[in-house]
Amino acid sequence: MSDNQVVQSIQDKYDSLKPYLNERWYSMGKEVYPKSQHIMITADCGGSNSYRSRLWKLKLQELATQTGKTIHVCHFPPGTSKWNKIEHRLFCHITQNWRGRLLTSLQVVINLIRNTTTTQGLEVEARLDPNLYKTGIKVTDQELETIAIERNSFHGEWNYIIKPKVGT
Repeated sequence: MSDNQVVQSIQDKYDSLKPYLNERWYSMGKEVYPKSQHIMITADCGGSNSYRSRLWKLKLQELATQTGKTIHVCHFPPGTSKWNKIEHRLFCHITQNWRGRLLTSLQVVINLIRNTTTTQGLEVEARLDPNLYKTGIKVTDQELETIAIERNSFHGEWNYIIKPKVGT
């Protein structure tokens, strides 16, 4: 992806994470970075991608193993998501784009987000995921132990690497 492409998930369901990231990688990332051996993800500390979420890490493990890519994850510390450069670059323009418009349906919101641009060439992709996903999925201690995770020496709870499993 170029510096002016932003991908933001509207769906905040755990079960949609792997299909969402798979689709993003295969439709955008793989084309732009065909020789990449790593995927870098920055994430807030709360919600479905919380640093505490067992399911988040399990789904990232599945993605790492499927793609053969090492996934580097850096969570913004609690209360600091306001420093997320992508959100700053993106949301101020989305807000300007839909100012004074009635947000009457999900499709209206998606179209307004999708049509957000800047003079610097920012492109935004947005679409509705109509799939229904299970909620309340529990990850056991045994499942958690199968994740090939390496924690960084600096705040390893927020910064870690998940490596693909070989031969699974």
